[in-house]
Amino acid sequence: MRMYLLALNPTDSVTEGFLPAAARLGLDITVLTDQPEAHRRTSPGTEVLECDVHDFRAVITRIATHHPAAAVFTNSDHLQTQAALAADYFGLPGKDWRAALRAKNKAEMRRHLAAAGADTVRSAELAPGQDPAALTAAGLPYPCVVKPREGVASEDVMLANTPDELIARAAEIQARRPQAALVAEEFLAGELYTLETLGDGRRRHVLGGFHTTVSAPPAFIEERHDFVAVPPEPVVAQVLAQLDALGVGFGACHTEFVVHEGRARLIEVNYRVIGDQCDLLLAQVLGIELFEHILRTHLGEPLPADLGARQDGAGRVEYALADRAGTLTAAPAATDREEDGVRLRYRPMRATGTEHPLYRTNRDYLGVLRATGTDRQALDRAADGFFATERWEITS
Repeated sequence: MRMYLLALNPTDSVTEGFLPAAARLGLDITVLTDQPEAHRRTSPGTEVLECDVHDFRAVITRIATHHPAAAVFTNSDHLQTQAALAADYFGLPGKDWRAALRAKNKAEMRRHLAAAGADTVRSAELAPGQDPAALTAAGLPYPCVVKPREGVASEDVMLANTPDELIARAAEIQARRPQAALVAEEFLAGELYTLETLGDGRRRHVLGGFHTTVSAPPAFIEERHDFVAVPPEPVVAQVLAQLDALGVGFGACHTEFVVHEGRARLIEVNYRVIGDQCDLLLAQVLGIELFEHILRTHLGEPLPADLGARQDGAGRVEYALADRAGTLTAAPAATDREEDGVRLRYRPMRATGTEHPLYRTNRDYLGVLRATGTDRQALDRAADGFFATERWEITS
């Protein structure tokens, strides 16, 4: 059986998660991508075909003129609608393209939730090239948040405390992204969490979630994720009801939300498995074949009633962050070790000797630490100790 995997740049989720899982399932994989050389370098044994994966028509043509498909899959935020349309065209299992579009388009997500009576968040949309002053006419409360309508990874997500700040922040984003539509919306107060789910269209499993620590405003950089094995049931019920309103329920989904005074309100829905190595930690902490289960749903196989996930696991993912622009001159090497029953795995994300600006997004990540075990206190001691003893130096 052949599965077509739509991808942009190679990610850990693909190279360490989905491609090995596909091999274990005996699948023939063809990667469709607009960055073929990068994928051939990272996955030399995998068939890679160049394709304009942003265009669903190009995807359909590439598949139709190659080998017959048993599944079409992507873990990219940017390609969920295209993959869903291609799967539907060939009569294959997949996500509803409408739900994929609602999840990706943050303005449409707000409109749809409001129309369904699930939640109403005051927001306004700004077309590419439109005067940012138009946002101030929408009557938004302050503070508010402005961000790319189809953005990911907190890139160019900024807090504005006044109308003048809102105009300035929007103009800054437009200068960097002249073709991007923007959305401004009321700031939702509360603690930031995620809910990780996996469904086959009939049955849905809650895999747990993460408590997310973010940087101080005006940017919202995700600095740390602490695994939460059993989120509070009333909170889970609220989040699932909003996902149902969006039509989200097939395959993996990573949902970000805040909880304030017991009320859960969505920040965004990423209709794929969580990234930045949290997915690798999730599979390890739960002790399940997470990536195989995800791929099986796209082959039309039902999920088991019980995934066999363990409930005693603890996990933490934390990032070393650049605090200034410049050249990375010193950083720890890749590390794997165990301390007091805690497994620590550190991987660099930026090579020493490279120069970068300060992005104020997850592109400022210098490296990532994954810590897993069963004793939460021992895990935190080990992770805190790692960051206390290692050093990262940036020369301006």
